[in-house]
Amino acid sequence: MFNRNEYISDIEWKRFLEASKDFATPNIFINLRSIRQHFIQLKDSFPYAHIFYAVKANPGIPVIKMLSELGANFDIASRYELDKVLSLNISPDRISYGNTIKKACDISYFYEKGVRMFATDSKEDLKNIAKCAPKSRIYVRILVENSSTADWPLSRKFGCHPDMAYDLLVQARDMGLTPYGISFHVGSQQRDIGQWNDAIAKTKYLFESIEEEEGIKLSMINMGGGFPAHYIQPSNELSDYASEITRYLQDDFGEDIPMIALEPGRSLVGDSGVLTSEVVLISRKNNTALQRWVYLDTGKFNGLIETLDESIKYPVITEKDGSREGEVILAGPTCDSADIMYEQLKYKLPVDLKIGDKVYWLTTGAYTSSYASVGFNGFPPIKTYYITEDGVVDENGNPVTNGGV
Repeated sequence: MFNRNEYISDIEWKRFLEASKDFATPNIFINLRSIRQHFIQLKDSFPYAHIFYAVKANPGIPVIKMLSELGANFDIASRYELDKVLSLNISPDRISYGNTIKKACDISYFYEKGVRMFATDSKEDLKNIAKCAPKSRIYVRILVENSSTADWPLSRKFGCHPDMAYDLLVQARDMGLTPYGISFHVGSQQRDIGQWNDAIAKTKYLFESIEEEEGIKLSMINMGGGFPAHYIQPSNELSDYASEITRYLQDDFGEDIPMIALEPGRSLVGDSGVLTSEVVLISRKNNTALQRWVYLDTGKFNGLIETLDESIKYPVITEKDGSREGEVILAGPTCDSADIMYEQLKYKLPVDLKIGDKVYWLTTGAYTSSYASVGFNGFPPIKTYYITEDGVVDENGNPVTNGGV
């Protein structure tokens, strides 16, 4: 159904097969070389931007450590991510607390650890920041409607109307905080580049109006993430995103472009991963059913939660290239009727697929292991391994030789 060469080269595929051959399924292997290449490409495409890696996308220590060495900053969502990043001797001035939903005690914790940049989108959260993190820099997240063109929308729950953002920035100043900038997120795996144009235009209006009316000069635009990984639905290349977004900024701000922050996650690490699963069972629901049900040893609750509502559509391949194919319904191993990955979208797998065969899910480097549940139905969280230039390491960076077949 899918041409593997469109997603991973022969050289990297052979490297993956060699690295993963002795490991029990299910597992995910992350190619650090791919992440390095994507980071360099992003830096080259946006040379004026500061990159804050969204740790939630893949919180493995090998990833964080490598990106730190490449000069990345870090977008942090919880005190637990913060502890992990700080344990690698990363300075807190390279960290942004980008979660708008947080306890006062967590704000205090970040402040005590040296973090001085906080996102917000509500009055109560702003009060907590003023109390627990005095004199910190504040950026306010605005609402962006993106439900129809982003594969994983992020509207409604996060952000506030621009009018409220204006008020929050004024209140931040009056509370002794530093009104620093505006942030937005156009939705994860956003395939409509024009969404950035609308968001930047709203941001420009806020920059101008609050300076003219309140004397507050903002310094930063945090444009979040949204750049795509390579799933089955086509998207523009990163160079197209960069040229258009740069043009939008220049059209609105001319030569006076503020500091630009990016928070990539999926676009940096998505393409780097291969999830290996094994066929547990193949069945039909009646004697004349055309579609087979293919049950795998991993599912929504153990790495593939972004197949919820069939939102993220991963390329799926087997070792039986060239075989005749038929439609299947792909489902996980748990005793939950919601554990079905693809039923409406008609995936095809070889008709001679057998129990015990391996099924590979490509582009699974982002939001797979980090979303996996802890022990649902007793199944342990999916194991993630990292392919380095020297061998295979676990999520803590420790060398491993096999996963216990």
